[in-house]
Amino acid sequence: MANHAVLNNVDHKHLRVVTTRGAAYGDAVMSALTFPAEFRDLQACYPIVFAQDGNGGYDALALFGFEQGENLFLGPNGWDAPTLPLTVERQPFMIGRNGDELAIHIDLGSPRVRDGGIEGEALFLTYGGTSEYLERISSVLRTIHDGVQASRAFVGALLELDLIEPFVLDVELDDGARHRLDGFHTIAEDRLAGLSADQLAGLHRAGHLQAIFMVTASLAQFRALIGRKNRAHGLR
Repeated sequence: MANHAVLNNVDHKHLRVVTTRGAAYGDAVMSALTFPAEFRDLQACYPIVFAQDGNGGYDALALFGFEQGENLFLGPNGWDAPTLPLTVERQPFMIGRNGDELAIHIDLGSPRVRDGGIEGEALFLTYGGTSEYLERISSVLRTIHDGVQASRAFVGALLELDLIEPFVLDVELDDGARHRLDGFHTIAEDRLAGLSADQLAGLHRAGHLQAIFMVTASLAQFRALIGRKNRAHGLR
């Protein structure tokens, strides 16, 4: 059960965080939130798609599987990919408000959190300074915070030009089992190709054009994801 608290070096001086990747630590998830600043890195490993956020907008997601609770990148040796989405890496931390200022919060109920002992990464040094690990987490949280803000402008530009469309992916595994992935959206490549020079220039000036190309390039990773699904299905 979640138990969020503002992190501080008095109440939490002995806390450690397990960074091992596995289902027992909450990593058995189908997708993770992402944002344009990390599309270039993630597109080499994961399909990047969009999901409606319930407020008329869309969230960008890195896909790990074809159904809820399925992460095909989890294996006996942890996370089997060279790049980890920052919203996965940051667990069990989040950025939130402490009065008028942004502050690091921690979920004390996370299975990653240890109070004392030697397992996991220390958050604070003996005399109260922050560890290298916590410095890294602070940087990750700031990048996520800024990235989510930038993502709103990116999605807004896509919607203005009608560049988001739904898609359905039907998958037939080697043993004949069938799966359907739906409920997600992607870049409307036909409409993208039909944009005027001025519209494309506008996307480029706003820094959105590269992110668009990274999303479309990432769809090639569905082939590798289906391969992972075949291997996982063959082990059942």
